[in-house]
Amino acid sequence: MVREKQKSEKNHRYWMQRAIAEAAKASNKDEVPIGCVIVRDGQIIARGHNLRESSQDPSAHAELIAIRKAARKLGSWRLLDTTLYVTLEPCLMCMGAIILSRIPAVAFGCYDPKGGAAGSLYDLSDDPRLNHRVQLLPGIMEAECSALLSDFFAELRKRKRASRLMSAVEPP
Repeated sequence: MVREKQKSEKNHRYWMQRAIAEAAKASNKDEVPIGCVIVRDGQIIARGHNLRESSQDPSAHAELIAIRKAARKLGSWRLLDTTLYVTLEPCLMCMGAIILSRIPAVAFGCYDPKGGAAGSLYDLSDDPRLNHRVQLLPGIMEAECSALLSDFFAELRKRKRASRLMSAVEPP
């Protein structure tokens, strides 16, 4: 039993590392570094990372991009027998899409106290009023996922500060 649990944790870390790689792609595009992969039968069937800024699309979240790709690949909106791995707790919109697409399990890295819908602000995963339940696997590589976001926003603040200082120094 202990060996099974260790194997399961190792698998979850493996897939979360793939989601973190997607988050790095977002960061390289000056997007908030959130990445997602959807796994079925031991293979990634879809990937996504945030593209809200570059596409100017408020729905271009990593999870929605990956869900759309997975549905196209499987030829079905029902994403049964899949696990979604995402670096940040899904928001209301993404949890809604996860529930509607019948994804049975969601593993996420860190909680989102300002917008999370899988335990932080809300928990849609086990709402008895909805027709589908989602198993949550929180805290997978939490420190690494949290650091991605903290580092990104620290660098963003640093660049904004430098920009303000430069514009204050430049003559009118």
